[in-house]
Amino acid sequence: MLKSLIAGLVGLTAFAASAAAQTKWDMPTPYPDGNFHTKNVRGFVEDVDKATSGALKIQIHSAGSLFKHPEIKRNVRQGLAPIGEVLISLHANESPFYGTDSVPFLATSYVESKKLYEATKPYLQKKLAEEGLVLLYSVPWPPQGIYAKKELKTIADLKGLKFRTYNPGTGRIAALVGAIPVQIEVPDLPTAFATGRVEVTITSGSTGVEARFWDFVSHYHHTQAWLPRNVIFASKAAFDKLTPDQQKALMTAAAAAEARGLKASETETSERLGQLKANKMNIVEPSAELKSGLRKIGADLTAEWEKAAGEDGKKLLATYRK
Repeated sequence: MLKSLIAGLVGLTAFAASAAAQTKWDMPTPYPDGNFHTKNVRGFVEDVDKATSGALKIQIHSAGSLFKHPEIKRNVRQGLAPIGEVLISLHANESPFYGTDSVPFLATSYVESKKLYEATKPYLQKKLAEEGLVLLYSVPWPPQGIYAKKELKTIADLKGLKFRTYNPGTGRIAALVGAIPVQIEVPDLPTAFATGRVEVTITSGSTGVEARFWDFVSHYHHTQAWLPRNVIFASKAAFDKLTPDQQKALMTAAAAAEARGLKASETETSERLGQLKANKMNIVEPSAELKSGLRKIGADLTAEWEKAAGEDGKKLLATYRK
């Protein structure tokens, strides 16, 4: 009887020690489970779980279910969640280096996007570190195009339209073309189009398919304006509490997620354009006049970005343009 009691106590002690050794992280993400970014996050979480033998468990809270998208970074900074994912350009008003990826026509292909990210990364890491955050990895969205209820042949055709914005860069585009800026998050876009609150938006083929834009608009202009990036980061305070082996496992899983996510984004681009076509969306190659107008806006916004970013911005662009 005594031996059984002792064995039971030993078992309970071992169980308690195991439970105490396990670290659990909640991870807010902005997009639904079917989104390729969320699928990639799930692969990242599974890799971490496997590499740490379950010692670090990350629970994904997708589709803004824990915190709304604009609140995620602030809440990770404040310690309300140890890790999170955001569209980094959403915070471009906090630092120019959070908006480098979304300067129109600065990087208009996956090759250029990767090169721009490599030039930006040291500055991004530094800025996040100032906020008590550790950069884990980043994945680009497909190139951005313009959805509208009619074909846009020149920049002038955008004047007066209700233009959905989602970061300071898209807000500036709206201002420069004379459109009416309306800030709307992705989950609210179908209703916004249906009720007339929005008439045009710049976003990816992914968003257009997921939100069934063909129910509300007829044209997708394949402008490939930029490739915005999602960034996954952790609280440095939470990161520092991990063991060295757990930190290594986290960063190794992050590197794998970055490479996997890039391939997924490239696949996403071709598949989503095919789905838009299949649902009778008119895929429009921009006219020479529209391209010219958009490039002029891109040049103006690049100059604005460089001025705001100062000497570091000049160095970044010089590195990128080598």
